[in-house]
Amino acid sequence: MIQKSMQIQLANGLEARPVAVLVQKASMFDSKIYIEAEGKKVNAKSIMGMMSLGLNAGEEVTVIAEGTDENAAVDILEDYISGKEN
Repeated sequence: MIQKSMQIQLANGLEARPVAVLVQKASMFDSKIYIEAEGKKVNAKSIMGMMSLGLNAGEEVTVIAEGTDENAAVDILEDYISGKEN
C-alpha cells in the first residue's frame, strides 16, 4: 500500500466533470484506490463518493492505493489532480 498527499491544482476543483474524469482514470487500475480529505475516505472509483467530498482547488488530499498496479495508479492520479495532465 502506498499513499501520497497532494494539492488539487484543477482550476475549478473537483466538480462534476473533473470528478468523472478522475473516476475513469482510477477505474483503469486493478488496485483499490481511495481519496482522503478532511477526515473522510472514499473510494476513488465511486462517482457519488467523490462528489460527496466537494473538493476545491488548493485543498490537500491523500491518494491511497493498494494492489499490483498501485504505483502507476498514484502517479496517474497525481498528474491529473496536480493539473499536469487533463
